[in-house]
Amino acid sequence: MLKKARILAAFILISSCGSHNSIDTFYNAHKNDAQVTAIRVPQFMLTLISGISPEMQSLIGTTKDLRYMQFSSPTPAKTQFLNKQMNGITGNSFIEIYRKNNDLKRNVVSIREKRNTVKEILIYNNNGQTGSFLYFNGNFDPVKVREMAKNNQFENLESEFINQYAPQGSNTH
Repeated sequence: MLKKARILAAFILISSCGSHNSIDTFYNAHKNDAQVTAIRVPQFMLTLISGISPEMQSLIGTTKDLRYMQFSSPTPAKTQFLNKQMNGITGNSFIEIYRKNNDLKRNVVSIREKRNTVKEILIYNNNGQTGSFLYFNGNFDPVKVREMAKNNQFENLESEFINQYAPQGSNTH
């Protein structure tokens, strides 16, 4: 019985360490911070968002979870802290398919694959004043995802998304 309790405790410890660097953890840790816009899109809204563009339609088609967060990054220390947190998330089993660094500024697109399907897409941007991420979880065509990264289509995706989703009269930037 004691051996089973030790195994269970070890499993819980390992599980909690593995989830430390996750989108859920990051989202929940920062959604109540000052100057944060956090959006977790319910399933019924995914249909509306898919009408933004053909690219969004191809991404949204099988999306199960879609999140967006924009946050303040007013100091080099804060920017470095946020970049380090995102590196921790994407370093866990994501494949980086696009990265552009300029000092502390970042533009990164990472994916997580399972067999021949892209399961997660994480787009992270930080310009040294504001940072953001756009996260998709579903089943996506890897050829289409890589094509979008190669053609820099992810760079405009965030602004298209926020313009479509933001309530009229709100200022999210």
